[in-house]
This record gives sequence, C-alpha cells and structure tokens, in this order.
Amino acid sequence: MEVVITGRQMEITPALKEYIEGRARKIEKYTSKATQVAFTLKVEKYRHIAEVLVRANGFLLQAEEETDEMYASVDQAMNKIERQFKKYKEKLSNHRVRQEEIAEEPEPEAPLPTIRKRKVFPVKPMQVEEAALQMELLGKDFFLFGNHENHRINVLYKRKDGTLGLIEPIY
Repeated sequence: MEVVITGRQMEITPALKEYIEGRARKIEKYTSKATQVAFTLKVEKYRHIAEVLVRANGFLLQAEEETDEMYASVDQAMNKIERQFKKYKEKLSNHRVRQEEIAEEPEPEAPLPTIRKRKVFPVKPMQVEEAALQMELLGKDFFLFGNHENHRINVLYKRKDGTLGLIEPIY
C-alpha cells in the first residue's frame, strides 16, 4: 500500500508522518487491494484540515475533517474512512442496491456558475448498481462513471425525493 502525504501551508514532521502511516495501515484489514492512501493536510489560521482519499478495489473513499489539532483531524478522517469501508463491505454482502430505485428523468438545466475547482480522475467502467454504491460511499449527490452496458459516460444523481436519477447522454 502506498501512502502519500502532502502538506499545504505546513511542514510534515517525522512524528506526524509516522503517525499517519500507522493509521493508514489499519485499513489493510478491510481490503487487500488498497493501492493508495493520499493525505492532504492543511493549516488555515487555527483550523487543521485533514483530507483522505483511498483508492481500493476500484472504488474511491474520501473523508475530510477539521479540528484545532492535526492529529485529531487525521483520526476523525480515518474513522470516517473505516466506517465507509464497513458500509462498503456490508453492501457487498447484502446486495441491497435495487434497480427500481434508479429513475430515468433528466436533470433540469441551470445557469452555469463560475468554475472554482477542477478535478481529473480516471473513469472506470461499471454497472449502474456499482455506481450507486460508489456514490453513496463517497457521500456525494452525483457520480460520473463509464456505463458498462452502453459504453458511454453516465451521471447518477440524487433527486430531491431521495430516489436516484440517471443521465444517459446521446451523441
């Protein structure tokens, strides 16, 4: 397992690095395929922010925590990651993702806001059920994925009534 630690507006001390690597090793009990754990640590005035991104089994798990002490932020973020792994394992064993939960209504158009952040990530081909599980694990309201069935980029999103919507573009 590769552990990447990045400090923004702070220096990563050897003690902090050792502590983070120890915390990262704890998630190996949940999966043998955790390929990368990336920590981004930031200090903004009195706010100590720890962001954690785990790539495992083709899924991404993400957590961010903010406290007034970096070790506490790392602990809380890693606790979130561990809860996400437990939830992921439970979902895989129960197979409760149902196709009827996915509605096929397009998302209404809205004016485009100013882009403040841009993310680049690989698109993995997956079933719609896998995408719904991934979206839930990340705690996001939408998820972009390569649809294994139609070989196109699709967007899965949460609707206001709690159901899911699927955008399947035609080009």
